[in-house]
Amino acid sequence: MAVDPPGCPVPRDPRGPRGSDVMARLTLSALDRASGSPGFWGEPEVHRALLVSGLSVLVCCLARLQNDLG
Repeated sequence: MAVDPPGCPVPRDPRGPRGSDVMARLTLSALDRASGSPGFWGEPEVHRALLVSGLSVLVCCLARLQNDLG
């Protein structure tokens, strides 16, 4: 029986979206909404938030992949 990697939320419904899927969608949605604002890309907080959320999704996906591959 496979165990979810630490730090990766376990979906309540295995057929539903995983935590990394939700985080990726929320990040893209927030970027889409805010990117129309002048000066958006010049804000250091935007760069940090994008980096942290992107890395979080990447690490969780890699852990799941490694777990699935054994």
